[in-house]
Amino acid sequence: MSSGLEAEVALDVAVVLTLGLNRVLGKAGQAAGRGAEVLAALAANRAEDRATALADAQAYDSALRAVLDRNARIAVLAEAGGDVPEPLMFDGQGAAELAAWCAAADEELDQAERRLAERTATEMAAEIFHLPVGALVTAPEPVQAAAPEPVQERHASVPRNDEAAAPRTGAAGQQRAAALVRVLARMPADTAAADRLHVAQAAARVADATTASEAEGLLTEVRLRVQQASARTQAHRDEARRRAEEQEAAEQAEAERLFILDRITGAFGELGYEVDTGFETLTARDGAVVLSRDGWPDHAVRMRVEDGGQVRAALVRTAEPRNEEERRKDTEREAEWCVAFETARTRLEHQGVRADVRWQIDPGDQRLPVVPEARQTRTRGKPREKQREREQ
Repeated sequence: MSSGLEAEVALDVAVVLTLGLNRVLGKAGQAAGRGAEVLAALAANRAEDRATALADAQAYDSALRAVLDRNARIAVLAEAGGDVPEPLMFDGQGAAELAAWCAAADEELDQAERRLAERTATEMAAEIFHLPVGALVTAPEPVQAAAPEPVQERHASVPRNDEAAAPRTGAAGQQRAAALVRVLARMPADTAAADRLHVAQAAARVADATTASEAEGLLTEVRLRVQQASARTQAHRDEARRRAEEQEAAEQAEAERLFILDRITGAFGELGYEVDTGFETLTARDGAVVLSRDGWPDHAVRMRVEDGGQVRAALVRTAEPRNEEERRKDTEREAEWCVAFETARTRLEHQGVRADVRWQIDPGDQRLPVVPEARQTRTRGKPREKQREREQ
């Protein structure tokens, strides 16, 4: 072992899954107890038990995330004025129950989104043509290809009558408005306000067309703007999904880093080391800790858990050595630290934390660096084992 080292830390897949599961449960408003139960199950000694527990946990994690996605979609549609189902409140449902709810919710949400789009389109067209909403109930326009089709092949065309202008009201106005509704109904419910206004401006001109052929051309412009708005809406959704995935990855990485830090300090605490109380807030912020122990007035271990699962640790002096006897003590402290690290490393592996040493400085190879501030911030106290004995 060494007085200074860098190690790559890898977490067992069960630990990674459980940390993610606990975060999802937290977002769902539940305590992390279920995640702790899963972790205990995944610690089973028998490989077949572990495989089953892992598969069950993965299914449950996927089902939870799927429910959160549907709940988020419900919130978006509800804000837009849609008639949507109630979001699911977690109450101990199993993975199969959650999956069944998602399947039913998908169908309801698709219908709710269609109804909302049709209602919005109808209200817009009714306002443009000065018609009652009830006069414009019609089926939505069939899905069109991205490229514009020839005018004569349009499904939402207006009656061809180039001889005279079609009025805003009456049968001709209703037909023209109905064609507009079918086009507008394809605009997503979560279209941005600027895009919706851009479409509305083109739609308003359809009512002012003096001939049916002019109305058809203006309707084509509306259709193109709806397609553009839909494309931008999808781009916004994709960007939001990308940001959410980045946030998810960052939260998972932070959860893993803090888990590693907690297990490392816990393992050394059981071996008689203390995490300096003056560093507790720093620990939570960037993973830096100082380990000390009784009988080490002039030595400490500086440790940092970095992003990516890297651990750096080094034994340091808190004061300059005054003579050769104190320098000899350095080698003794290095040997003690080496034994403690190997012992902690074995304990950590049983908790799903594997540390592979990438490089090390052997005891006695270099003089220990002097870091006075480690001593200045250190608060002396009893090791954890002694504290537990006193509490008992």
